[in-house]
Amino acid sequence: MGKKCNTKAKEKKLERKAMEMKMNAGVYTVKKANNQENPIDVLPSFQKYQKNGVNLKLETVKVRQLDVKTQEWIVDLTERNMKEMYTKSEWGWNGDVKKKELLEDAAWYLIAKDADTDVPVAFSHYRYDMDHDDDVLYCYEIQLEECVRRKGLGKFMMKVLELMMLKSDLLKIMLTVFKHNEVASKFFKEVLKYEIDETCPYDTVYEQFDYEILSRFNLKEKQKRDADKENSIQNQPPMPPQGGGCCGGC
Repeated sequence: MGKKCNTKAKEKKLERKAMEMKMNAGVYTVKKANNQENPIDVLPSFQKYQKNGVNLKLETVKVRQLDVKTQEWIVDLTERNMKEMYTKSEWGWNGDVKKKELLEDAAWYLIAKDADTDVPVAFSHYRYDMDHDDDVLYCYEIQLEECVRRKGLGKFMMKVLELMMLKSDLLKIMLTVFKHNEVASKFFKEVLKYEIDETCPYDTVYEQFDYEILSRFNLKEKQKRDADKENSIQNQPPMPPQGGGCCGGC
C-alpha cells in the first residue's frame, strides 16, 4: 500500500510557513522603523503645537540621546502622575522597575518642550516592536505636566504617534490602560476611538483583570495584508482528496 497523504499535516505546514513569512516581514518592518534617525522628520506640520495659550515644539529621540536631566524628569513625572494608579492595581508600584522600563535601550520618546525656554512639559514613551506576531507601535506612557493639560496636547501627541505608525507601515498602534483610570480610559476609548485589542484578556469567574489593551489599526496596511493572505490561499495548489492516492490494489 502506498504512503497515505496527510492533508492536515500539509495544511499545518502551510500555516507554519505563512506564519514564518508574516513574522519575518514584521520583524523587518520593526527593524526599519527602529533604524530611523528622527521619525518626526516626515511630519513637519506636527513639530509645533501652538494652541490654547501654549507654544511648544515636539521632537523624537531614542532614550540614549536623552541627557541625564531629561531622564530624571521623565522618571519623576511618571511617578507623580502614575504612582497612585499603580498602587491601586494588582501590579503595585515599584519605582526601580518602572525606571528600568523607561530607560531601556528599546525606548523612544516623543517630547514636547516650551519653544521659548526649551523646558520639557510632556512626553510619550513608545516603542517599535513585535506583539503577538504583529508589528506595532506600542505607546507605553503619555504623561503631561499639569500646566499643559486640558489644552488638546495629549490628543495631538497621540495623533503624532499614529502618523508615525502609518509612515512606518506598521500594522497598528497599541497601549495599556488601567480600568480604574477613568479619565484615561474615557480619553482613549471615547475621544480617540481606540478599541479593545484582540490580545486583551477578558474577565472570567476565575480571574479578573484591572487593565485593558487598546489599539487602532493601520487600515490601509491591514487591508493590504488581508488581500495578500487571500491571494496566497487562492494560489495554493489544490489538496489531494482525503486519504491520498493508493496503489497496489489496496
